[in-house]
Amino acid sequence: MSSGLFGEADEGSELLAEAGPDAPLAERMRPRTLEEYEGQHQLLGEGKVLSLLLERELRQSLILWGPPGTGKTTLSRLLAQRSSLRFVPFSAVTSGIKEVRVVMAEAERLQRSKGERTLLFVDEIHRFNKAQQDAFLPYVERGDILLIGATTENPSFEIVGPLLSRARVLVLEQLDVDALCNVMQRALDDERGFGGEVSIERAGLERIAKAADGDARRALTLLETAADLVGQAGELTDELITEALQRKHLHYDKTGEEHYNLISALHKSIRNSDSNATTYWLTRMLKAGEDRRYLARRLVRIAIEDIGLADTRALSVCLDAAQAYHQLGDPEGELALVQAAVYMARAPKSNAIYRAYGEAAKDVEQTGAEPVPMHLRNASTKLMKDVGYGEGYRYAHDDPDAADEMTCMPPSLEDRDYYSPQ
Repeated sequence: MSSGLFGEADEGSELLAEAGPDAPLAERMRPRTLEEYEGQHQLLGEGKVLSLLLERELRQSLILWGPPGTGKTTLSRLLAQRSSLRFVPFSAVTSGIKEVRVVMAEAERLQRSKGERTLLFVDEIHRFNKAQQDAFLPYVERGDILLIGATTENPSFEIVGPLLSRARVLVLEQLDVDALCNVMQRALDDERGFGGEVSIERAGLERIAKAADGDARRALTLLETAADLVGQAGELTDELITEALQRKHLHYDKTGEEHYNLISALHKSIRNSDSNATTYWLTRMLKAGEDRRYLARRLVRIAIEDIGLADTRALSVCLDAAQAYHQLGDPEGELALVQAAVYMARAPKSNAIYRAYGEAAKDVEQTGAEPVPMHLRNASTKLMKDVGYGEGYRYAHDDPDAADEMTCMPPSLEDRDYYSPQ
């Protein structure tokens, strides 16, 4: 490690140092080696990309994308330990464009004067705006720095294209129950954690793991909370675990990717006529605090798009459910939304109207403003009648053959067949 930006010890050394005894359990138990790391087998298995990167000096900038508590910062530390590069940690939460420019200028100076390259770790990189992200580009392009950006948000939406094209995106997944149990068991046994003084049965660990929603940091925090109820030593009983867990916090962001993931799961479950999955996904969104008006609007949209004329009651059911929720509020009104969703899951499906509208919209966009055929024009004045408005029109109520023999499409589109019910 080299000296820091202003002469003192490089703050990167702090990131790699072991946490003190007063630090939170999750920080004290941060893996020091790859052997202590749990999960991400799709990246760390034999011959996988991260295993290969950890075997040699890093030469490519990375974006680590995954939910909270999946090991993004830890992997960055492990990469730094294997690298001969100067390591500088950076937080997009507490830093701005001024700090970015200072770090970049120092990295450029060291590269040109000493040939020393900088490994810059940027936590929560999605919190930087476009201008701040653009500030990294020339330094990454010239090779003055290697960048590791950690983000919980979809890089496709939150990272500027030029920066994304210069980095490799690695996707980290939520930890499963077994991995979280292993993480907590290590904390129970290790001297950095409880050193064997606190015990808990496997079933209790699994309860905590399920409440943690794939987040190792949350699992360790819940374990620490439960252990505080025991005192210096003892066994964590079901009662103490229940007290520690209290009400489960659902991982959800009403404006982020998880919002779109869940509404997509709900929509596709209804389309697939799966009433059980429909109930589950809608309940997930309700319990996470999703805007009920938004859910009501989406249910109406699904009724139109995926059911249509196959069951004309579906639209009315959704509109009635929205009105019922408006009158009842929470929690009684939530049942109306669930009822409407399950009704649609069980209803026959047809997207014929949706497809008809799409095909017609395409023709409207791709063809000229076709004139209305003269026989369909209303002759509201004598002049209009004299020039041919309404000429040849046949009144279908009095002329049953008109439906088959009189066309109502513009001549150039007479062969179009938009609505094809199944």
